[in-house]
Amino acid sequence: MKTGVIDVGGGLRGIYAVGIFDYCMEHGIKFDLGIGVSAGSANLVSFLAGQRGRNYKYYTEYAFRPQYMSMRNFIFKGSFVDLDYVYSTLSNSDGEYPLDYDAMNGSGAELYIVAANALTGEAKYFDKSDIGQDNYDVCKASSAIPFFCRPYVIDGVPYYDGALGDPVPVKKAFELGCDRVVLILTKPEAEIRSPKSDERVAARIRGKYPAAAEALCRRAERYNAGVALAREYAKEGRALILSPDDTCGVKTLKKNRNSLERLFVKGSRDAEKILDFLDK
Repeated sequence: MKTGVIDVGGGLRGIYAVGIFDYCMEHGIKFDLGIGVSAGSANLVSFLAGQRGRNYKYYTEYAFRPQYMSMRNFIFKGSFVDLDYVYSTLSNSDGEYPLDYDAMNGSGAELYIVAANALTGEAKYFDKSDIGQDNYDVCKASSAIPFFCRPYVIDGVPYYDGALGDPVPVKKAFELGCDRVVLILTKPEAEIRSPKSDERVAARIRGKYPAAAEALCRRAERYNAGVALAREYAKEGRALILSPDDTCGVKTLKKNRNSLERLFVKGSRDAEKILDFLDK
């Protein structure tokens, strides 16, 4: 029985998934495969490394530093979130809170990180072979929010946030051989995503990256379809969907410690459902 977990990300709303993964580490719950999108990629690498509490500190402490995300970054570096600060300065072996690369790489679980080719709009699925000690560029690529971040370049190819390519990679998980999947959403499951905000952002990048802009305009449709597919699998007992009943006011780039803490607690509580799902 091959069990996968998918973290769709969602900026700071990703702390909901942090609560779930910390619960899993506390209770010895492991997965055979993980797929991370955007912030979900960071959550997953720490989970596979067994570093309980690491992502919590990133969301509730480091994210409040201007070096991490700020209008100053946007003005002087062209990216509201300094991905190099997050995934290199803080995360490298000489950083303030390094990722335990050896533990992550040796975890035995398959890992896939989704990014979107900014030139074609198509999904790119990176794996462990694309990650090295102090080389977490694939997480940077997966987390490069259009307009708010410049596309991140790997081997000459610019990449945007993985949600443009495959926002809810449930189909991909089963194609990779999973028999059952835990899907972590960071918005209420019943919430239908609207394309309006995406279309406004797409207009800002269309001149230079028209294919990425088109992919962004289709993100809501793909997201809604992915959740609908997960529901079908859930009816068959092959998927468990975990999502907050509300986001506690947390938005993609909106910082409020009290709201973040509340959403983290919701994730910790909802994670209890995983034990029953795996027992079945």
